[in-house]
Amino acid sequence: MDNSGKEKEAIQLMADADKKVKSSGSFLGGMFGGGHHKVEEACEMYCRAANMFKMVKNWSEAIKCLNAAIDIYTDMGRFTIAAKHHISIAEIYEAELVDIEKAVAHYEQAADYYKGEESNSSANKCLLKVGAYCAQLEQYQKAIEIYEQVGANTMDNPLLKYSAKEYFFKAALCHFIVDELNAKIAVEKYEEMFPAFSDSRECKLLKKLLEAHEEQNSDAFTEAVKEFDSISRLDQWHTTLLLRIKKTIQGEEGDLK
Repeated sequence: MDNSGKEKEAIQLMADADKKVKSSGSFLGGMFGGGHHKVEEACEMYCRAANMFKMVKNWSEAIKCLNAAIDIYTDMGRFTIAAKHHISIAEIYEAELVDIEKAVAHYEQAADYYKGEESNSSANKCLLKVGAYCAQLEQYQKAIEIYEQVGANTMDNPLLKYSAKEYFFKAALCHFIVDELNAKIAVEKYEEMFPAFSDSRECKLLKKLLEAHEEQNSDAFTEAVKEFDSISRLDQWHTTLLLRIKKTIQGEEGDLK
């Protein structure tokens, strides 16, 4: 089937789903009377239509279908499925429509629903997406709160505690951009909360960077970053934040090379 055929089928499916919702009577009547199955079927149809719209790259209609399914699932109290659909919408905004603020809003909503259902690891995954984007958008305070919260949630879990140092590292970098003294206090707080952080390479790097910054020594700053990067590659997110910090050293306009 060509794209126009798929799109027509998706439009028809969406219209049929709308009819099913209407024919189930009032929503609550539909839930508790015989219309329950119709409402469930309508949700499935919206999801199938959304997938077809995605295939033909009609993103706005795909989002409309997913939102229609979300409305029904939340009214039914099925928040885990609603959260998954919020993630699907977030991914469209993230990858296709490049509207990061809308992507963030849907990841946050998904995280809230997962938290309500006590699916903490799924909630954390969504929150980490939000934290990363907030830092990129220079909403550092919000990013700090998220990284500290996820770090505190994971540091006592034997399977996840290894990741906690990474979250505290990210929180400290956000602090550092805002204020050097805040970063210093934050690092001490993280060491107290999570003693394993003290021995981590991330903590040692932060201390070297703080010292270089205090001395306004951009060469020492760059050297510390290069040394760390030679063993543990720093990704684009870390590099961006480290460059922003480096630029706060007086007269520094350079890169990290």
